[in-house]
Amino acid sequence: MTNHTDIQSGGSGRPLPETSLSGRPPGRWALLRWLISSATLNVPQAASPVAFSLLTLSLTGDSSGGAALILAMTLAQVLGAVPITRLGRNFPAARFLQILVVIRTLALILMATMAAHGVPFIWLFVFAALAGSVNGAAFGYLRSILNSLTSTTRLPRALGISATLNEVTFVLAPVAASGLGTISPVFAILALALLGAVPALLIPHIKSVHGEKVRAAKTSVLTPAIALWLMCGAAGGATVASIEIGAVALALEFGYEPALAIMFTVPLCLSSVTGGVLISIYNRTLARRTVVLLLAFMAAGAALAAFQLSLTATIIGAVMIGCVLAPLGTYYSLILDTLAPPHKRAEVFALLRTSNAVGVICASGVLTAFSIPVALGVVAALMFIVTMVVAAASFRKV
Repeated sequence: MTNHTDIQSGGSGRPLPETSLSGRPPGRWALLRWLISSATLNVPQAASPVAFSLLTLSLTGDSSGGAALILAMTLAQVLGAVPITRLGRNFPAARFLQILVVIRTLALILMATMAAHGVPFIWLFVFAALAGSVNGAAFGYLRSILNSLTSTTRLPRALGISATLNEVTFVLAPVAASGLGTISPVFAILALALLGAVPALLIPHIKSVHGEKVRAAKTSVLTPAIALWLMCGAAGGATVASIEIGAVALALEFGYEPALAIMFTVPLCLSSVTGGVLISIYNRTLARRTVVLLLAFMAAGAALAAFQLSLTATIIGAVMIGCVLAPLGTYYSLILDTLAPPHKRAEVFALLRTSNAVGVICASGVLTAFSIPVALGVVAALMFIVTMVVAAASFRKV
């Protein structure tokens, strides 16, 4: 059972205040606006694999260019997360978030416009990279704003609801992209870009440290404790991506048509939504030993998928991975909240999103280099190693 200290400190032993950073809990409408902003912020990223593939298919007759555009967007996110986050250190958090969202929206609109006018394909890479470069920083500032919108005791529930909405976004956005893409791939990108601009209109403006001049920290933000949880985020991202990206290959391995890849992705997404609902109801920070068990559960699910004993067993493995996504993601956010200096929270949260992207890149590379059983085995082994590292660090009270 989680004790009072764990609930208030995210397991770090350092108590947090009961009120929000603004000194009083804002109204529910402000929190609702934040939740809507959180869900819609991810729409372009969730829909882009399908939208970009349909766009390149219409332009070149080959959908593989969509994967290249996604790679450009993801690499730009990894490279831009920390520098762009630091650029906004002395600006109000909500205002800088609005600027980032507007930049991404304009980049996607220009990308669609140029595609419609038949400009050289290289320009699509430029604007895809520009749109992706702000994703990590935007997430970091969005997450840092939440601290001023809810009390510490209600933070786990808010993050749980956000995680649930995030999973719903990643389920529905590709469907929307596919449907709109049948009308026009260019129209699909325009529509999804505008939907992703909602945070610029709804995000609540709050008082925060980013509105004040702050001195640069003399030490690196990557302390061993922070690096530990970023490593977990990367391993989790690789595990999920191995199922999502390898779903078509898994369907072929079992003798089914590629379209039946949804046999693995849909259970993964549904179980992740269920996990988000449960952690929202629980509304507590998980104890460290529980986190270790959840990591082991994810590793076991990855191993079960890698063994491919049967179709049912592989689907069960995907479900095992999905159902712990939201609880683990919520814990990472809470524990990093206590470990990061107040003026560096946005940067740390941007790194958390970036670590997930790094995991996706690693999973893509492994799946490209090896067969699907070997690739899944490598990812499962990585997940087991991370679990053991966290268990050892927890024993030493890192």
